[in-house]
Amino acid sequence: MTIKVIGAGFGRTGTLSMKAALEHLSLGPCYHMLEVVGKPDKADAWYDAAQGGTADWDDILEGYQSSVDWPACYFWRPLAAHYPDAKVILTVRDEAAWWDSINNTILRNMRGTDQVIDPARLRMRRMARHLIVERVFGGILDDREHALAVYRQNIKEVTEALPKDRLLVFDVAQGWEPLCEFLNLAIPDIPFPRTNSTSEFQERAAANRPRIAPET
Repeated sequence: MTIKVIGAGFGRTGTLSMKAALEHLSLGPCYHMLEVVGKPDKADAWYDAAQGGTADWDDILEGYQSSVDWPACYFWRPLAAHYPDAKVILTVRDEAAWWDSINNTILRNMRGTDQVIDPARLRMRRMARHLIVERVFGGILDDREHALAVYRQNIKEVTEALPKDRLLVFDVAQGWEPLCEFLNLAIPDIPFPRTNSTSEFQERAAANRPRIAPET
C-alpha cells in the first residue's frame, strides 16, 4: 500500500469531509490529524520532521493510501517528491469563512493552556503546537490578516509548484464531480460528506480535553 492522494490544504478547508470522501472512494485509510489524536505514537516522528529532521514517510504513513489536513499537509512538497505518482488535492474555501472557522477551532485550542497529563497526548500536543503555531503561523495566532496571508501563500506555492495534471484545487462544496473526474473514478450515488462543523469540532475537543484531578 502506498500514498495515492496527498492533501495540501490547510485544516478547516473541509479536510475531514475530504477524508470521508476519499475513504468512500476506496482511497483510504486517509491520514488526518485525528489519526495522530487516536494514535499519538507517530507524533514524535512528525515533530522531528517539522524541525528539519529526516522523515521516513513510508513508516510514518504505513497502511494509508491518502493524507489530508495537518500534520501531513505541511509536508506536501516532500511527500509529492517521495510519492511521484500521487495526485495532489489542494482544498480551499472562502477565506473569510476559513478564518472564522480556524479562529474558533484550531487556533482557539492552540491559545489555550495545556492541561495534558498523559505522556502520549503531551507528545501529540507538542507536535501540533510546534508545527501549526510556530512553523505555519510564525507564532502569531490573533492577527486575521497575518493568518490570511499565510493561507494565501500556501495556495500560491502549491499551485505554482505542481503541474495542472497532477493538482486539483478543490472546494468540498463542489461535490463529487470534479473530484471523481480528477481521480478518474465513478461518481458515488450518495451525497458528498459534510462533517466537522465548528460546533462539532468544539464538542469533540471538549470531550477529548484531559482534566486534571483536584488535589485532595
